[in-house]
Amino acid sequence: MTDEYDVIVIGAGPVGENAADRAHKGGLTVAIVEKHLVGGECSFYACSPSKALLRPIHATRASQRVQGSEGARVDRDGVLARRDAWVNRVGTSDRLDDSGQVDWLDHVGIDLVRGEARLTGVRTVEVGDRTLRARQAVVLATGSAPLVPDLPGLWAANPWTNREATTSRTVPGRLAVLGGGVVAAELAQVYAALGSTVTIIEQADGLLGRHEPFAGEAVRAALEADGVDVRLSTKAESVDRPGGSGEVTVTLSDGSTVVADELLVAVGRRPATEGLGLDTVGAVTSKPGYVQVSDRMEVKGPEGDPWLYAVGDVTGIALLTHMGKYQGRAVGDLVAARAAGRPDDEPGMTPYAASLGSPQVVFTDPEVAAAGLTEAEARDRGLSVRVVDVPMDSAAGSGLQAEGYQGRARMLVDEDRRVVVGATFVGQDVAELVHAATVAIVGEVPIDTLWHAVPSYPTMSEIWLRLLEEYGL
Repeated sequence: MTDEYDVIVIGAGPVGENAADRAHKGGLTVAIVEKHLVGGECSFYACSPSKALLRPIHATRASQRVQGSEGARVDRDGVLARRDAWVNRVGTSDRLDDSGQVDWLDHVGIDLVRGEARLTGVRTVEVGDRTLRARQAVVLATGSAPLVPDLPGLWAANPWTNREATTSRTVPGRLAVLGGGVVAAELAQVYAALGSTVTIIEQADGLLGRHEPFAGEAVRAALEADGVDVRLSTKAESVDRPGGSGEVTVTLSDGSTVVADELLVAVGRRPATEGLGLDTVGAVTSKPGYVQVSDRMEVKGPEGDPWLYAVGDVTGIALLTHMGKYQGRAVGDLVAARAAGRPDDEPGMTPYAASLGSPQVVFTDPEVAAAGLTEAEARDRGLSVRVVDVPMDSAAGSGLQAEGYQGRARMLVDEDRRVVVGATFVGQDVAELVHAATVAIVGEVPIDTLWHAVPSYPTMSEIWLRLLEEYGL
């Protein structure tokens, strides 16, 4: 069979869905190809289930920190049941149901093609015995997959990745975690709260290496207070698990061992491009396999007018769902405009925010919310930055959130332009503070103007006033 559409999107996660939706709203016919679940990694194995697991834990702890409501406790079965509801688990089976997302595609008029897609030529995609042809564009939104390193014995040990950790029906008595990034920290805290004895093994000298060092230090202290054994500057040398089940033993670089019932590998991601046929169209990839794109998200390499685009994790620009969705919206609008002969330089059609530093929240307790650059990144770019730090409890609202509130806020100001280029907040319930920072950074709002953005009293947002007071005029 040969089917023709204006646009073919490969990958039906949130990023692909956004690209398809915007192209369709622009008047184009769209097919979206998915080999697994519509809704993708974020909906079933990452963002949604991990936050569904974390929220009851955070809510319980927040209650315990407020006088008069200290009686809450974490209910393990209730937490797992809430997670199951968020990932649409079917009854007592392990099957995950994406029918809601499929219904949405049908409702908006986007055709779903199930199967594994492969590029075979210009604007041509094969899915099984079907050949799909795009009159305008093909959009790659295949995302990323967990990285499992080539460590002796690791593959044979059947380790968990984020997929198994976020969907497990059981809580292991002992959990070893390889890695010290966001996934490692969040899931270590989940399983410690649910009753596991958790050990983190991280070869760097701190957690959350892409954030300000004080953020990683705060999260480490919190994990250790939860009973997590955090081993930094320590490398896993080998893994042993006879028969691929039962106890697993990790031998470390210092000669010690960690014995656990499950081993979670959370050391990073890799681009999901295997079998995609990028070589057949001359697409340029980086050494790890990320698809190289222009500032319009056009894939570098294919000849002729732009027809192949890539968005989301597969580009390696910013491995964050919200940034991928942003890119998807921009590309969907761009393709629709070009197809209609409209100007292709309208606002929103050139995603650029990633170059300014993507906003991100680490949903540990304490939370880490950051936007823009870290101090190290700013100095590496040659910016003349001033670092402004204040304790979070300098805002009256923090004391209302929790007795003895602990946390820290940092603002980075480019002194040459007198604009904010980075901000980091660490503490309970700081996630909602980050968008104000994002607006200030992306909008390049002058410091003098920010003085007149008056925060409400008594809210946590008053931390902005404290930062500005510390900076001075």
